[in-house]
Order: sequence, then C-alpha cells, then structure tokens
Amino acid sequence: MPDSYAPVLTIDLGAILANYRLLTGRMAPGQCGVAVKADAYGLGAAMIAPHLRRAGCTHFFVATVDEGISLRQQLPAFDQGNRIYLMNGLPPGAERDIAGSDLIPILNSMAEVERWHAFTRATTSRPAGLQFDTGLNRLGLGREEALRLIGDPHLLDGLDIALVMSHLACAYDPEHPANRAQLDRFRDIAVNLKLPGRTRPLFSLAASSSIFLGADYHFDLARPGAALYGINPVMGARNPLKPALRLQAKILQLREVDLNMTVGYGASHQVRWPSVLATIGVGYADGIFRSLGNRGSVFVAGQRAPIVGRISMDLITVDVGHLPQTSCQPGMTVDLIGPDQSVDDMARDAGTIGYEILTNLGTRFQRRYAGAGG
Repeated sequence: MPDSYAPVLTIDLGAILANYRLLTGRMAPGQCGVAVKADAYGLGAAMIAPHLRRAGCTHFFVATVDEGISLRQQLPAFDQGNRIYLMNGLPPGAERDIAGSDLIPILNSMAEVERWHAFTRATTSRPAGLQFDTGLNRLGLGREEALRLIGDPHLLDGLDIALVMSHLACAYDPEHPANRAQLDRFRDIAVNLKLPGRTRPLFSLAASSSIFLGADYHFDLARPGAALYGINPVMGARNPLKPALRLQAKILQLREVDLNMTVGYGASHQVRWPSVLATIGVGYADGIFRSLGNRGSVFVAGQRAPIVGRISMDLITVDVGHLPQTSCQPGMTVDLIGPDQSVDDMARDAGTIGYEILTNLGTRFQRRYAGAGG
C-alpha cells in the first residue's frame, strides 16, 4: 500500500518534449541530442530517453559505462539510428563492454586514442569521439595533443571518428570573453584536423546555455541537459523553457508556538510572535538542502510560507500563521517546486545551482510521469 504521507515528484514529459523541440528549433539546421547522464539529471532516464527517441532524437550523452549500458537496454539497437556517447572516456578494460552495448566512447587523451585503436584493430572498426579541451581545463585532449594530431593525421588512421567535441566554461554568461576564445580554438581544430574515413564527423560545442549564444556556436550537434529539464540557460534573462517537474509534500502536523520559543535542531530560529508551524514530511534525505533552513520557503495554496529552523533528515517546519486555516491542515499538500517556485528559485535560496538541486532529488518520492503523449 502506498505511503499517503510520502512526498510526490511529478515529471512532465510533455514539458520536456516541448523544451527539446524549442532547443531543436534554435539549433536548426544543426541537430540536437540530449544529455541524460546522472539518470537524466535525477528525473529518470528510463522514461525520458525513450520518450525523446520516439520524438526523433538520435544522439544521447551519458557520463559512465554503466549509464551507457543501462540506457542501451531502454533504447532501440544502434543500427536503428540512435547513438549513445560516453563523455567520461574509455576506462581501461571496458572496451568489450562498450563495444558489446554499441556505445561510443569519447576519447579524452592520446592514451585512450591508442587503446581504442588497438582494440578496434584487433576486433572490428567501431565509432569513437574525440574531445578537445579548449579552456575548461577538465577532460579532453590538450593543446599539445591537438597540435600533434593536426600535424600528423596518420595517428588517427584506422579509427572511425564519429564526433569531435569541446565544452564551454562560461556559456551561461553571454558577455564572458572566454566564450569567444574557446570558440576560436575549437573552430581552428575543426578547420585543421584531418580525419580518416569517408564520412565527416559531427562537430559539437554547444550544450544547454551555448545554444543561446548564437549560430556561431552551434556547429553540427548540440547536447543540452539542464535546459531540457527547465533550468534557465541564460544568466539574468527570462527563462524561455517550460518547468519540467513539481515537487510536493504533505503537512504532517500543526503546532501553535508562542513568543521566544525556539524551533528545530540547534534552536536556530526563535519565534518573534505567536504563530502556527506546519511540519512537512520531506528533508535533506530527499534532497532538500540543509542550507535552506531559515532561508527557503514552500508555497501553500499559492502563498509563501517561510522555512523556519534547520532542515532535518525527514522533516522541515514552516511558518503558516499568516495563512487561512482552511489551506493548512494535516494531510494537505504544499509545493516545494512548482508554479510559484522554480528549481532555479530553490537553488538561489540554497546558495547553489539548479543542476545540483535536480541531481540530488531523493529516492523516497512517489514518482509520477505526466504528459507522455507530448
């Protein structure tokens, strides 16, 4: 029997599809893949990836081999048109698992290039990608390795290079000079890198925010993640995307409090006037960041109720003394993320970013998927 007190996470597949179509429109005539790493940013890759595949998406990006193998079980076979890329590279000893699940490793170093070359030479040619670091200083072939490949293209002989990519460091800020500097470096690679094979690879620089930097950044293929799920892709601008989730929890108990009483662990909140507190059945074990204590809020029937006291593992307390009793009774539902408070709003109050909110959503929610028909 389901727990009637359990918080509910509703994922709107129709909104995700609408966001995908908006991003695809911005990318035209280029293509738009999707990043479904970290279980589609915590929202459920097993539901979201097939939904987008049915809508025509054929390029899927994950981080790890395990994510790729799991996703392959949810999607049609490689020869039916979809491609799954492993962005974290080629782990030693994983070559057969990658090939057996028709995954495409993104090679991030010359050592990985050489290992994949040796494996495919001994078995059969299989596609791979190349990632070049153009300024993020994270994963990817560095400047010296790029110059080496440009100077000696025979180093890639025998490899089926399906994708060449890089990643921007500051795309969320359209005015940041690092964007143009990285674009110039990537464009130089795209022009000068001579690759084997008859088929030209796809070039990919844009992720979520960089789609909105303009056509110069688009190349052949984008790989949005957070924007797909409704996170605002441009700092300080109106969000053009639809919210893709709603997080609700139940009021478990009401409590009258008086002047000078304290609330929660550490007595971090002191009551300044007589009021009523509602205890809500959700906490940091569910991904409600502890930093939201005495800073965040929930919405009760469309009205703000501030979080008072520290966030507990399974519970939060909110001040509802200013709200009508008819909207605040045990068993009633409040919104933590919803029409009145976006993921980005919660992230701002928690001192983090929407990406971190999404990927920390817990496993105790009753998950519901809406809008499967688009």
